[in-house]
Amino acid sequence: MLTDTTATPEPATATPAAACCPDGSAAPEPQLPPEPRLDLPAPEVGDAVAAAALLADRTRAGIVRMLGEGPHCVCELAAALGEKQNNVSMHLARLREAGLVRAVRHSGDARWMFYERDDERCSAAAQTLAELLR
Repeated sequence: MLTDTTATPEPATATPAAACCPDGSAAPEPQLPPEPRLDLPAPEVGDAVAAAALLADRTRAGIVRMLGEGPHCVCELAAALGEKQNNVSMHLARLREAGLVRAVRHSGDARWMFYERDDERCSAAAQTLAELLR
């Protein structure tokens, strides 16, 4: 009869790095509530979700970033982003509806429309996202 001579490995008992303090002592146990709190209010995250969803698109994020450098026309944005002009126009419309971008006519030739970023509204959106992540 054959017998198994291989030993089974013992479970590791090393303390995870997150549970140690810099001086090598054990971190204090976190204070947990004695009972589940089922009456907590849900946080208001609608504005942050809307801003995140709007900027989650690569083209829209690129547009917002480029407009931070100054006004651009659709043809400039489309060329830089490697997109078709009608696609960029559609994304600009969404950004305008949200108030992050505004359109202005060229002062010398009214046929040209330039887009610029509304820095005040973009700052408000950034603040909303920052509050969500703090």
